[in-house]
Order: sequence, then C-alpha cells, then structure tokens
Amino acid sequence: MIIDTHVHIGDMLNFRLTKEDVVYSMDKYGIDYSIVSSLNAAEFDHQLRPIPRKYQHSQLECLNDVIEFARSEPNRIGVAVWVKPFGEKADYDLYKAINDNRKYIKAIKFHPYHSNVPFDSDKVTPFIDLAEHYGLPVVVHTGGSDAASCVRVYNMAKKFPKTKFFMVHMGLGTDNNEAIELISRLPNLYGDTTWVPLKSTLKLIKTAGIEKIVFGSDSPIDGKDTYLHNRMGDRSLYQEYFNELKEMITADEYDRLMYKNAAELFGISI
Repeated sequence: MIIDTHVHIGDMLNFRLTKEDVVYSMDKYGIDYSIVSSLNAAEFDHQLRPIPRKYQHSQLECLNDVIEFARSEPNRIGVAVWVKPFGEKADYDLYKAINDNRKYIKAIKFHPYHSNVPFDSDKVTPFIDLAEHYGLPVVVHTGGSDAASCVRVYNMAKKFPKTKFFMVHMGLGTDNNEAIELISRLPNLYGDTTWVPLKSTLKLIKTAGIEKIVFGSDSPIDGKDTYLHNRMGDRSLYQEYFNELKEMITADEYDRLMYKNAAELFGISI
C-alpha cells in the first residue's frame, strides 16, 4: 500500500494539474490514497511578484474544488487546505467550511514561498490556531526563500507542541542536513520525501527514526507520469522509493514510510 501525502490539482504558475491526471497516476503507479491541495491558492509567482488579483482564487474556492474531488473519490482522496496568509484571514467562513467537511480534510497546507510570508510570523499564527482547533497536521513547503526556511517551521513547531508539522521537501534544493537535524529535535516535527534524494531519507531514518517521515511526491507536477520520469524524460527519483528502497530497510520500515506513518499521523483509515 502507498499513501502520497503531497499531491496537487490546479491551473496556476504555468502548471495545469488535473483531477483526471491524479486519478490516472494513482491507478497506474499503485497509489492507494492521496492528500490533495490546490495550487490555485498561490499568492506570488516564482519570481515573488504578486499574482494579479484577477487571476487569484480565494481560499474557499480552492478548498471547495478539492472537497468536490474528495467527495467523488471518498476512499482515495483527502484534502489539504492550502491557505493564503498574505491576503486572507483564518475567518469564520474558513472555520465553517472545514467544520462542515471535516471528514474529508486531513491537513492545513502552507506555501511560505508562494505566499511570501515568513512561516513563523504573526500572519501565520491564526491559521495554526485553526489547525490546532481541529487537530489537523500542518504541512509546509520548505526551501527557496528565507520565508520558507526550515528553521522557521522549527520555530513554529516549538511554539505549538500539540500540533504536528511536516517539512515538505526538507529544504528544497539543499543537502537536507539542516532539516534532518531540526526534525530530530522535536517530537511533533516530521519530514516528507517530496523531491528528497533517497540518501537523505535514509539519513533521517537513521538520525530521527522511521516514525519521523512520510511519503510525498508533488504529483502530477511533472505530468501524469511524475512517478516514472521528470519533464526531461529522466527516471524519477520516486522509482528508487518504489524499488531500490525495499532492499535497504526492513519490510516494516518500508511499510511505515510508504503508508503506515501517514495513516496514523493524518488520520486515514486503511
């Protein structure tokens, strides 16, 4: 069994990620359950320029789109609520939408880079209060800017010890060592394999324990065959997770990484 904790839909930032591509990739590559968020909630582009208002979508629009997807595939799709701390609030409408659809919602999602908001700032705190209110894990993009640095996630995890925090990418574009060291310090801080080389995942397992990491991919960010190859046609690093990794750790460790940890930490029935 495989649970992918980091999957997207949306038509933003030069990406077009469809629900159909998510289902296709799950069927083809044996993914049993995916936690999905909508990248339409991005507030800034890749150059950290504000996305024009006419092209933006509200938190609720994005959330409702993913909820609709989950309702169509209730045993296979969960929802991560991608929030917009730069331009929006953790207001009554957001609380109500989560409360009314709690059975589908598995996490609150932050992208400090594409919101251009430091993750440990006061703008983010009300959203963490929301996550804590509903007992929801918090998944956070790390890497690419100071706002999205691993240490800022550590700071917030230390401030909110009752809430589980996940460092998505474990510092994208780095050697992941800072993330591994920080994750090992706190019991409520975890890693995620999205674009993380296998050697870094093995190091985290050795340093912090197998219980401190979950499988994630960003699928279908490189197309509907993201699990197989990148946009250039090169073999995807996720093929190493599906194949070579089985020979490097025990069967129980492999199951914990690929689905058991996620089921436990995100409250997914398996």
